[in-house]
This record gives sequence, C-alpha cells and structure tokens, in this order.
Amino acid sequence: MEIAALAAAGALLLAAGAALGRLTARGGGKDLDLGTPVERATFLTLHTASLAAPPLRAGLTEDTARKAARRLRSLLGTETLCLTSRTAVLAWDGPGADHHQEKVMLKVAEMLDAGRSQSVHTDCDDPACPLRWAVIAPLTGEDGVLGALVAYGSRESAVLVRAATEVARWVSVQLELAELDRSRTRIVEAEIRALRAQISPHFIFNSLAAIASFVRTDPERARELLLEFADFTRYSFRRHGDFTQLADELRCIEQYLALAGARFGDRLKVTLRIAPEVLPVSLPFLVLQPLVENAVKHGLEDSREDCRITLAARDAGAEAIVTIEDDGVGMEPDRLRRILAGQEPATAGIGLSNVDERLRQVYGDDYGLVIETGVGAGMKITVRLPKYRAGVHSSPHTRG
Repeated sequence: MEIAALAAAGALLLAAGAALGRLTARGGGKDLDLGTPVERATFLTLHTASLAAPPLRAGLTEDTARKAARRLRSLLGTETLCLTSRTAVLAWDGPGADHHQEKVMLKVAEMLDAGRSQSVHTDCDDPACPLRWAVIAPLTGEDGVLGALVAYGSRESAVLVRAATEVARWVSVQLELAELDRSRTRIVEAEIRALRAQISPHFIFNSLAAIASFVRTDPERARELLLEFADFTRYSFRRHGDFTQLADELRCIEQYLALAGARFGDRLKVTLRIAPEVLPVSLPFLVLQPLVENAVKHGLEDSREDCRITLAARDAGAEAIVTIEDDGVGMEPDRLRRILAGQEPATAGIGLSNVDERLRQVYGDDYGLVIETGVGAGMKITVRLPKYRAGVHSSPHTRG
C-alpha cells in the first residue's frame, strides 16, 4: 500500500497546487473565514477526489468512466479529459469529441507500446480548437495496463505531464482496490459455498435418521451420536473464514465419520495415520472435512461394496502433507477437471472445487489440490499445508 499512498499523495498535492492557483486568481471568499488559500485548495482537491473514487472502485467500464471523468477533469483543471480502455474510448468530458475522439486511440496505442506517460501534439487542423497538446498516462491493474487517462491542454506543460501522471496513478490505485474487492468477494463466496456443502439437509436428515434407529435398541449409542452430531454442527457453523488447527479439523472429521458409521455400519472402514507433530499446524477452517465427505460419498453412496478410507497427515519439513484416499468408484480425470473448474454441479464432487479455490486463494496456486483418480480406481487427494506462513499462526484464539 506504500505505492498507493505515494500515488494518492502526489496526485492530491499537485492538484492542490493547481486548485490554489485558481482560487488565488479568483480572489473569492473574502467575507467568509474558509481558511488560508492552501487549506481551501486542499479541501477542494480532497472533496473532488472523494467524489471521483466511488465509481472507480467498481472497475473500469463505460459507466464508471463516465461518472469519474468530470471529477478528474476538475481535479486537473484541463480543457478536456478522456478515459479509455486498451481498445476504445470509455468517456469523454469537454470539447473536441467531434474530431479528436477518433484519433485518440492511435495515440493511446503508441503509449501502450512505450509503456509510460507521453506528451504529444494533437495535430489538430481546427484553428479554433483549444486542444493542442495531450498527456497520455497509463491506467494499470494487476494484469498490466488497463487503459489510459488523456488530459488535453492548449499548450505543452511539464506541470500537466506530472499532474496527469500522478492522477493516473491514483486512478490505478482505485482500480487495483476494485480488483481486490472482487477477489475478496470471490473468497467469501467460495467459503460460503463450501460451508453450505458441508452441512447439507441430506446429511442432517441421514444423521438424525441413523440416530433415531438406535433410540430404542441402543439408547446409550443414540446419546453418544447425538453428542457427536451437536459438536460437529457447532464446529461447522462457527464463524467461518479464519484459521483453525489440524487437531480441531481432525476432531470434526472423527465426528463426521462416527455419524457416517452409524448409517453405513461395517461397510465403512477407516484408517487414520496422524503424526503428532503436525497437530498444531494451522489451516483454513473446514477444508479437510469436505474431502472426507467426498470419499464417503464416492466410496459408499455410489457403490454397494465396502469402502476403506485412509486419512494420513505427516511432517514434511516446512509443510504438512495430508492425504485422503478411498477405494471407491473413482471418476474420469476429464470429469474431475471440469469439477475443479466449476463446470459441473457441486454434487458431482462434494466440496472439491470450493476447497481447491480456497487453498489457492490463501496459499497461492502452488497449493491447490493434487488428485489422483480413475474409473474404478478410487481417489487419492493430497493437500500441502505451509507450516510457517506470514499471518498464519497456531494460537489459542484460532481454535473453534
């Protein structure tokens, strides 16, 4: 955010200087105590910037560019201001659109090739037109140059070049914040979808039905299962979005397997191989349980045979490696790729795409799910968890 602060400060200071000049020239405000000229210019600049920011925080489109262009033109004090994408004019504020708008994209293309702000002669043939020079500054985002800010003036000016460049940087910061907002929204939506996938009405109904079947024949077993169900739902419906410890996630999985075992009986065989040293490792809340649920579904619900599920967690230096393996029906690798890409409904692979997305959002693309499967060959899912990552700590407050 240092770049954002510098860009915003530079833009506002330069614009404040321009505004100061305009206010001093007018000599207004003698009857009211509105502060010094510098204070009035600063207030005007901040107010104008605050009005231009909200549209830009929604991204760079025709609608947002149109809403922001007039404010940005006022901020710079130029005759005309234009906002473009990489290929088209998005907004034009001021005179000259009738004969300059068609030419501007050729100038923008030259700026895109150069990759930096440029001051160019407009080559206008109309003697009455005030637009003689243009400063073209790039608007950037996470994916590189998104478009351009074009500020027109009547003469070449080093001050306008610097001011337009800084305002373009400030606009770029707003666009980057818009991208960040969209990224955060995707994370929250993925977490919500993942949480809904875990505690489906289908699972709740089956669990309660299994518990009910023991009420008369084995009341003590029914009581134990009810306690497991209560603890499982309490953990699963806690405030999501933060981190938990592997020990807590494994306890949730044990509760889930106890409820599944009550339904499937001896058909479900579970093996746990957990290295004690990885139990304190932090990981995103509810990322392993849906993988175990997926193994149960494809190992038992989609098959009439018994199913063995092996859950292992081992220490691997700077990482903890968790694997969930079943000997169920498996699936075609091409179908698995469609599920991970979100091209098939969630029921086709419970939680797989959601967990994969969450891991990539938190740790980066190198930490997505690694899945080995084939028709009739079961499925093995490997999860790598960095043990020491900035902002991720094992501490009591991370526990459910």
